[in-house]
Amino acid sequence: MQKTRKSAFRPRLDHAGSGFTLMETVIAIGVLAVLLTGFIAVFTPAAQGIRRSISSQQADRLTSTLETELVTLRTGQLTPAPATGFEKGFTWLKEGQTATKAIFVYQYRGNPAATLRADGTMPPVIGITGQPGKDYIIQSMARRVGEMDNGKDSLEEDLKALEGAIFFVKPTQLVFSANEMVLNNDDLQSGALKPIAHINSSGVLEKVDTSALYNEAVIAFSAEFHGVPTKAYSYLTGTAFATRFATAKNPVFTRNLAIRR
Repeated sequence: MQKTRKSAFRPRLDHAGSGFTLMETVIAIGVLAVLLTGFIAVFTPAAQGIRRSISSQQADRLTSTLETELVTLRTGQLTPAPATGFEKGFTWLKEGQTATKAIFVYQYRGNPAATLRADGTMPPVIGITGQPGKDYIIQSMARRVGEMDNGKDSLEEDLKALEGAIFFVKPTQLVFSANEMVLNNDDLQSGALKPIAHINSSGVLEKVDTSALYNEAVIAFSAEFHGVPTKAYSYLTGTAFATRFATAKNPVFTRNLAIRR
């Protein structure tokens, strides 16, 4: 009886139908691209709206802080101490056009359980410990360099507990001219500072050096808020910041405000 001889070769398996063809891959990528385009078209405006809303809230908070602090009397901010909030606001507006007297607006973590500083503000909480709203409270503040408390610069101490970004303000008075409010960019007398001015009894715009000589009830001004790239105190008091302050042209946002008697 003849035995059947086994073949030395096994049948070849055909894998041709186990993957995706080039055409199927291209179609799948096309479908995915269409879906992603639709997703972006729907959700991008919503995301932009949320960012604008957050930015608007932050801008309003910073603006409110600046307006409040301009007329709030605090110990150690000016020498001699101003008699009224209007006098303080007048001085800050006049001097705030230079880097050494720049106004900084920010938020920091304040300690509600500690004794208030001499100027009535909460001391900062350097390390983030405990619960917000209980162990520390987020405080909005506007300060200048050189406000000393127990031998320490309050701005420098606040920066150690900074929450979010810090901004510097470039203020420019608004004056009435040709039936509208315009920036007071005229150098009425020699000097680098844009002066604080009013309309005198002769109807002429003239410079005044003190709030006592200012004869109007309101000082309108435009406040440009510019971002600061670092919270380092050494930067804010150095030549790099002075250069940035002098050349800053594109503010994060601008608000027209007023200092009232």
